[in-house]
Order: sequence, then structure tokens, then C-alpha cells
Amino acid sequence: MATSSTPSATSVPKSGEAGAGLPMPRIGLGTYRLAGAACADLVASALDAGYRHVDTAESYRNETEVGDGVRASGVPRTEIFLTTKVWRDGLAAGDLERRAEASLARLGVDYVDLLLIHWPNPEVPLQETLDALARVKRSGMARAIGVSNFTVALLDEAAARSSEPLLVNQVEYHPYLSQKRVRTAARRHGLALTAYSPLAQGRVNDDPVLLEIGAAHGVEPAQVALRWLVQQGVTVIPKTASLQRARANLEQAGRLQLSDPEMARISALAEPGSRTVNMPFAPEWDAED
Repeated sequence: MATSSTPSATSVPKSGEAGAGLPMPRIGLGTYRLAGAACADLVASALDAGYRHVDTAESYRNETEVGDGVRASGVPRTEIFLTTKVWRDGLAAGDLERRAEASLARLGVDYVDLLLIHWPNPEVPLQETLDALARVKRSGMARAIGVSNFTVALLDEAAARSSEPLLVNQVEYHPYLSQKRVRTAARRHGLALTAYSPLAQGRVNDDPVLLEIGAAHGVEPAQVALRWLVQQGVTVIPKTASLQRARANLEQAGRLQLSDPEMARISALAEPGSRTVNMPFAPEWDAED
């Protein structure tokens, strides 16, 4: 059966000191496709239920509502880890800083805890983008910076070129998509990994292996999939419009303990061609195991 524990956190590296600094809760609330009052209400209720990590992006067009939810929750801003992302058309010097300022204005906050490059853009030199990102951090608009949808080659380049430490690479990761190469690269550079679409857009709910393991622990397949990621040291940001499911994700994925054989069975579900997010402008992905 499930055992009791508190959801763990990773940390923002300080200069050259991986694992030190600002805590980033392992289980966060994804807000993609949430909109309007429903978005604000869910953010506020999720924070009231114990969430302390909320993920948004300028391209989600809900930063204003996320900010409303943060304030409505009554949870002190200093206790909330807030992430947003700059879209790929705003990565040039000057543009990125202005886009960060605009995100802060929409969110109604003085800073975000983490600002990410949402997608790489080969039309803008990566060095230019990283320098702008570093300026955002040094200005105090972001307490930490990172990247999203970066391949091993891009991650190697970013880690080598960034004048400020990068916290995280946020990528699609779930039981059907092996990210072994990206995970290894992130570990090599002292970066955390955050998994978006950790439930494979609902595919996990009907998986026989996850159903069987979930039944043995008295939890749903989604919580098994989330725990599989968390137990690897990966941060997860599942999105849901249901407060009940959000609570279950936080509670069960935080305390469930999977055995080594169960972890191995879930890892064995990975198969080529299981990526659910593959934009036409995506980089050339690393080969899947």
C-alpha cells in the first residue's frame, strides 16, 4: 500500500553549486488550456489544497488569470514557485526582456521564480538568447532561468554558453517516451528535469500495466505514472481542470512508493513514436530508446 511522505523538491543551483538555493516542488499544477475564471478558481483552490508550484506561459494566454488565482489563494507569494515561459518569437536581445516584463505585468507580480525559453529558435543565435535570459535573472525579474524542449546537443551548448546557471530543461516525458539521453545530459550539467504531458494526454488512464499497479496500491493509473516520474527525481506539472484530480495527483504521487520491479515494468512501456507534442518548428529530437 501507499506509504506516507512529503512531496520532494529540487533546488535552483547557485553559482556552480548544484542542489543549493531556491526549492522547486516536485509536483506542480500545469495550466495549459485553462482559461478565464475557471483558471483563476482552479489555481486558487489548488494552492489552498497544498500546491506550491504553478506553471504557465505567455503562449497559454492565461497569465492574468493565473496571477488572479495566486492572489485569491491568500498563500504568501514567497511560498509559491511560479514558472512562466517566453515564446520562440521573443528570444532576441531586447525582445526577451520586454516579453518578461509583459509577463510580470500580466501576472501582477514583481518576479517569477523560473523563466524558461519555451522552444528553441534557430533563427536567433542561442548565445544572444542566453545573454538576454541572464540579464533578466540579474535584473531580479526571475529568480532562476532555464530552457524547454532542448535536445542533448542544444542542452550541451546552452550549459556551456550561459553566464548564469540554468535550473531546468522542461520536456515531454511519460511512460511511453524514453528520455534517457536528455535525462543523462541534464544530470551531467546539474540541471533538473521537468516533465510536461506526464500523463501522455490521458493515454495512461487505460494502460493495463498502470491499472494493475494502481489497483495494488489503491490509486489511479495517473498517480502511478506521476509517481514513476517523481521517484526518478523528475518534477511533474500535470494539467487538469478538476480540483478533485489535482488533489489526488498531489496527495497520491507525493506519498506512493513504487518498488524497483514496478518501476522497471513502467519503464518498459516506452516505445518509438509516442511523442504527443511535436510542433512543426521542433528541433530534431534525440533518438528514442
